[in-house]
Amino acid sequence: MTLYEELQARGLIAQVTDEDLIKDLINNGKATFYIGFDPTADSLHVGHFMALCLMKRLQMAGNKPIALIGGGTGMIGDPSGRSDMRQMMTPETIQHNCDCFKEQMSKFIDFSEGKALMVNNADWLMGLNYIELLREVGAHFSVNRMLTAECYKQRMEKGLSFLEFNYMIMQAYDFYALYQEYGCNLQFGGDDQWSNMLAGTELIRRKLGKDASAMTITLLLNSEGKKMGKTQSGAVWLDPNKTSPFDFYQYWRNVGDADVLKCIRMLTFLPLEQIDEMDSWEGAQLNKAKEILAYELTSLIHGEEEAKRAQESARALFSQGNAADMPTTELTEEDFTDGTIDILALLVKSGLVPSKSEARRAVQQGGASVDGEKVADIYAVFEKDRFIGDGIVLKRGKKNFRKVIVK
Repeated sequence: MTLYEELQARGLIAQVTDEDLIKDLINNGKATFYIGFDPTADSLHVGHFMALCLMKRLQMAGNKPIALIGGGTGMIGDPSGRSDMRQMMTPETIQHNCDCFKEQMSKFIDFSEGKALMVNNADWLMGLNYIELLREVGAHFSVNRMLTAECYKQRMEKGLSFLEFNYMIMQAYDFYALYQEYGCNLQFGGDDQWSNMLAGTELIRRKLGKDASAMTITLLLNSEGKKMGKTQSGAVWLDPNKTSPFDFYQYWRNVGDADVLKCIRMLTFLPLEQIDEMDSWEGAQLNKAKEILAYELTSLIHGEEEAKRAQESARALFSQGNAADMPTTELTEEDFTDGTIDILALLVKSGLVPSKSEARRAVQQGGASVDGEKVADIYAVFEKDRFIGDGIVLKRGKKNFRKVIVK
């Protein structure tokens, strides 16, 4: 099986241009390709996982990845999939986020000896002369055609700023600059980036001739990948200080039955033959598949030792109701009123819910328990002494746990 065929079998490829040329490039290790990352936070999250795994797969086959950090486009904001204008970031914040990204990406990509590059589009976008850009780049874009792009159509009713309207031009220029400077001949992106990516391919061919070797390939990074990055309480981060290895493991352990094999195919490096054998699994066997998924991905991000600890803790939690490595919330004197804390404040403080209204709903719907006993009273309070020593195990829903102790 060729690499391209494997990507297809794993469900990664949605649509491409110049398929035969792309097959030749990636199957023979001749691709220099880029994927863009928007530095809107100081950590990558699991919504980026598919892109990172893809870069690793292609690099293992001899291709050269370029991780493009959107330090320049991040100053504008991409309207794709958004209903409002993105908040502006300072250059200092963007640079900090870029630095954090490189450290996390190094777990997937080998940047040594020029085997991969990390570049920041601020290096060329920030110094552009506006008149020169209009003449050299803007002349190749049709406004009528740009307005047919889905990313713009979604925003037209609520308002699309001229700033955001320029995003397609900036992204297209990225591919042109990478092609000129690094010989980048292939770009990957999510399905909501298709119009922007085509614009980059067309810009290169219009400026350098139709024979210019620039192709695009788009993946299901957003319809499948982006939704993976969110839970009810927020994003699942790759930074262990934001999402603990235990929580990271639990997130993947708790994926839906219908999604587990899809995630294993797309995100793990297990052989397809082994995954195909799981197609007939059902019932309790799907729980085993979820453990495999959670272990493989936690090991990839946090290492085998942390993956083993998370797995052992998760098993202990379900079999005995407690676990040594369970995420822990520490209460202080300020959290108690007259030596007690109520169930709503406890749920919020633990991070199991984002607000007291969500906590009230969890209790009223029978979704909160302490040490295995359901809490049905929204006014229930707990004495400080109960949190001394081993503390309590607080549970929300069927699969979200925290140990709570007094600091």
